[in-house]
Amino acid sequence: MEKKDLRIIFMGTPEFAVGTLKRLVESGYNVVAVVTQPDKPVGRHQDNLQPSAVKRYALEHDIPVLQPIKMKDPDFAEQLASYKADLQVVVAFRMLPEIIWSMPRMGTFNVHAALLPQYRGAAPINWAIINGETETGVTTFFLDKNIDTGRIILQKRFPIPEDANAEYVYDGLMKLGADIAVETIDLVLKGNGTVKATEQDEWIGGKQPETLHTAPKIFKETCQISWTQQAQSVHNFVRGLSPYPGAWTTLHTGNDAKTEGAVLKIFKTQKTHEPANGETAGTIRVEKGHLYIATADNWIEITELQLAGKKRMTARDFLNGNKNMSSCHVE
Repeated sequence: MEKKDLRIIFMGTPEFAVGTLKRLVESGYNVVAVVTQPDKPVGRHQDNLQPSAVKRYALEHDIPVLQPIKMKDPDFAEQLASYKADLQVVVAFRMLPEIIWSMPRMGTFNVHAALLPQYRGAAPINWAIINGETETGVTTFFLDKNIDTGRIILQKRFPIPEDANAEYVYDGLMKLGADIAVETIDLVLKGNGTVKATEQDEWIGGKQPETLHTAPKIFKETCQISWTQQAQSVHNFVRGLSPYPGAWTTLHTGNDAKTEGAVLKIFKTQKTHEPANGETAGTIRVEKGHLYIATADNWIEITELQLAGKKRMTARDFLNGNKNMSSCHVE
């Protein structure tokens, strides 16, 4: 079978998924339809509907778009079946019921932004950085009844530099994800639907790693910085959530009613290796236009931040507009 004859349905929603969809279209694969989330209400009154990044790309390239509210809806299943797909490719989408993932004769595979079985879940990029990993990657695997547990087809590794943030890794894995998706499809084509895939326990040699990290969905409360951690952990936490959704802390300014209790987002930090010498975690120190906060062990320098209602800015610009930071603290 030629790749132009292989009928593919693509499922995904965010920009991360567009990287793979774009590669498939530009490489001449036959994407017969796209499945994505329903348009999202946005605006103050939630009266505007915003299409997903995947939907926008699909419409620009005249690819039919399906947007089921419920994946188990019989009408959706019937509509999906009408496209007679040979293969389904899933990138950054929701959990699929068996009636959907088992539909194509060659199966359904997912591109996951981690080296499975590590970091199963919704936010693998963020958690890998938060946990201080020096390497991550992408995995393709066939879907089964559980989340991110299916048989592994391929993996590709990606180094995480010491100060890299989530945006850097996201961009790198988006490209790598497109690469691995094409390689996986070509393997499926070569075997006419039969491709070697390995159970995850066997993939890691039958030995469970000492720690099996998970990657649960990240909520606002997840993003609050704990200054009682060591500086390295705070540094990893900030870069793992930068630029989105953003690590945050509460600013306490005492007498300044405008900023007391305000949310302060921290986007970039720098380690100092300078001991905090018993200063209370969250204590602020200002020195020669630099902003430092005490952690459990060392001072950490804050270099980019954003006060609620203001623009993102450098610490120097922030200090120019907020002169009495030395008498404040965060928590």
